[in-house]
Amino acid sequence: MTQQYIDPRRQVARDSFTGSRMTDSQFDEAWHIAGIINREIHRSGSFITTLGKYATAFETDRKFNKDRAEVILRDIYSARYGESMNKTREGLLNKEAAIRDTIQPQALHHARSIGDMIASGPTMPFYQTADIAGTTMARAHSITESGAKKMMAEAFERADGPSLREYGKELEEKHHTPVREAARAARKREQAQMQRSVPQR
Repeated sequence: MTQQYIDPRRQVARDSFTGSRMTDSQFDEAWHIAGIINREIHRSGSFITTLGKYATAFETDRKFNKDRAEVILRDIYSARYGESMNKTREGLLNKEAAIRDTIQPQALHHARSIGDMIASGPTMPFYQTADIAGTTMARAHSITESGAKKMMAEAFERADGPSLREYGKELEEKHHTPVREAARAARKREQAQMQRSVPQR
């Protein structure tokens, strides 16, 4: 029989002082919430609001208050990622500060990729392509996604003139909107045809 794989980080967190005192359901929830908070730190460079919201949800119907819930979530996060939430945040923001003066060529490359994604098939709206480009740049340089998007916008405006948003929305109107509207019209025709085919009582 094949033995089930257990993430060693999960086992470390489960065996930690905090993790070992939790029920299976409590630990599972805290583990997943730690992942959500880590994702938010990488997206925005912040975690306080997200931690507070999930701590409130986590303590509901349990025998501990919101403050205790925050401590538990911080402990499980540290066990899962090997560092505190604030340490993760500081690492990303420090990297942003260190590369800000030299990252312009790469930021411009990622900014211009937005236009390519909108114009080529399958076409996508600006908000999706901007998110993809920002996430790709952030992961490549270990910075926050919001920081990457800001650097992209600054580099594009400096090199190509209009704002990145204006450029992207103009391309969206030209390339994506006709495809989207055609898809909507086709869906409406299909729904109408299905309605006509339903036997009348």
